[in-house]
Amino acid sequence: MTRHFVPFAAALLAGALAATPVLAEDDAAARDQRWTELRQDVFGDRAVEQSKDVVALDAPVRAEDAALVPMAIKTADPAWIKGLTLIIDENPGPVAARVTFGPAGDAGLLKLRTRVNTYTNVHAVAETTDGKLFDTVRFVKASGGCSAPAGSSEEEAMKGMGEMRLKVRDEITPGKSAQATLMIRHPNFNGMQMDQITRAYTPARYIKEIKVTYNDKDVFSLVSDISLSTDPVIEFGFKPEAKGQIKVAATDTEGGHWEKTFDVPTQSN
Repeated sequence: MTRHFVPFAAALLAGALAATPVLAEDDAAARDQRWTELRQDVFGDRAVEQSKDVVALDAPVRAEDAALVPMAIKTADPAWIKGLTLIIDENPGPVAARVTFGPAGDAGLLKLRTRVNTYTNVHAVAETTDGKLFDTVRFVKASGGCSAPAGSSEEEAMKGMGEMRLKVRDEITPGKSAQATLMIRHPNFNGMQMDQITRAYTPARYIKEIKVTYNDKDVFSLVSDISLSTDPVIEFGFKPEAKGQIKVAATDTEGGHWEKTFDVPTQSN
């Protein structure tokens, strides 16, 4: 985020209380400019309309743990939603997740755990089946989430990498959507974390794509960057039948690939 030293110097001369509103307005303008640039980078010249009626974002005003910040994206009409994009404006890798839903997916509720590096706006953008884009925004106060270590050491953080667990929260009823929670063991190193034993920076290695299917029908695919938390946890909706199988495939930036199949209905695996 751009730091503004001139207003700060003025505050010393004119009084902090008089200068504070100017600084606040300046920061708001900087955040707006940052979003203008990101919107162009991510969506090009496509129009993005603000609308809390289409998409809503639930995020903490102040994060308890900047390395594990929960984000919940809700949509009013899931059948109208083709995809969701979560953007943490001031993170070094702002696009935390780009999610595309398939015929077995339900976009009503998507939850993720993320890293937040500094005070920032967070945008959730919904893409509809007719190609329109709708945006909602929340301001989150957090600091240092991207540099927080993934574990006591690189070796410790990588233990069990690729292990998966799935829990289906709702009773399986054909024709009615259900929520499931997916947990994937992975340190999601982002290149900014220091090994607490060697004191050297750990090279980036993070999950870049997750694909979930139900009975061979796409539920969702997720493309990520460095902003997903260590050991990602994703809650998602899907459209079950009487019984079936959820298959999860995850790939990371170093070519690691893991797959696991879960029987549904089930409460935990």
